[in-house]
Amino acid sequence: MAKQPQTAPDEHDPDEFVFGRHAVEAALKAGTAATINKLFVQTDLKSEPIQHLVGMAQKKKILVATAPKQKLDLMSDNGNHQGVLLAMTPYAYASVDDLFQHAANKGEDPFFLLLDNLEDPHNLGSILRTADASGVHGIIIPKHRAVGLTSAVAKVSTGAIEYVPVARVTNLAQTIKQLKDRGMWVFGTAMDGQDYRQWDAKGSTALVIGNEGKGISPGIAKLMDATIAIPMVGHVQSLNASVAAGILMYQAFASRHEGK
Repeated sequence: MAKQPQTAPDEHDPDEFVFGRHAVEAALKAGTAATINKLFVQTDLKSEPIQHLVGMAQKKKILVATAPKQKLDLMSDNGNHQGVLLAMTPYAYASVDDLFQHAANKGEDPFFLLLDNLEDPHNLGSILRTADASGVHGIIIPKHRAVGLTSAVAKVSTGAIEYVPVARVTNLAQTIKQLKDRGMWVFGTAMDGQDYRQWDAKGSTALVIGNEGKGISPGIAKLMDATIAIPMVGHVQSLNASVAAGILMYQAFASRHEGK
């Protein structure tokens, strides 16, 4: 019998749900992890049809979670969910290769943002908006414990979500190693890093932005080629994640477009 992970359900907009066994099966056949966020299964339902759907999801590496009937009732607006519900992503994700191709199509060295467990959809939306304005070729986010591409993110991005490709990966650390194998220099933020005003982001470059409260996780921090800092003279010694990202994106823009 397939194992069903016990995790708390995420909140999504009502129009992002597919529910009912036949509808869920059809969506699983047609969809992928790029278009489906998660399969929710009613707690303690372990019938053969349910396990079949769980197996389909796991084969496509789609996250599976259990939730009480009351939660599924709420998420489906009291629809006939039959114990299963899919949370669909309203925007399809790109692959990391797509991001490289996006840069190649522009005839430029790639510049990516990697967001280490960013949780606030308003921050992601704002970052997308600035990324589009400053020439970022793509954003990479983790699948777990991080905000994804929701309609709330799209609203804050004011259309930028349509132009900046976003890749969602299972293991951010492994992805960073792969980027470095492909010749990218990976930079992160740290209080004792180089002053961002001296940061030269020319060439194939990736910038890691940490979680709103915890910053860059220790395992990711160890993989940085170098770190950069934003000096502050006020009483508050931290910046909103999207503000910090915006400052650094425009420093990268300035260094990559000198004299243009």
